[in-house]
Amino acid sequence: MISPHLQKIERDLRTLSIEELEWLLERITRQMEEKKQISNNFTNVEYMNEQLATMAIDLEIQSEIVSINHEFSITEMDGLERL
Repeated sequence: MISPHLQKIERDLRTLSIEELEWLLERITRQMEEKKQISNNFTNVEYMNEQLATMAIDLEIQSEIVSINHEFSITEMDGLERL
């Protein structure tokens, strides 16, 4: 079932000129392609591994990891044994 929001958009589209509709169609097409590309990147294991490797050598990220580890070091001494 189509949402009321989409029905309103459809009604509003009727008031647009051909030029406006063409412009909107181009924008929608571009946004769809961008979303598909992003979605494909996140399902691409090789791409994700490249991103993780890049993050692993990033000095700012390394610094943040050290900070997080320091912050949680007290919690690690809570007496629980590792599983």
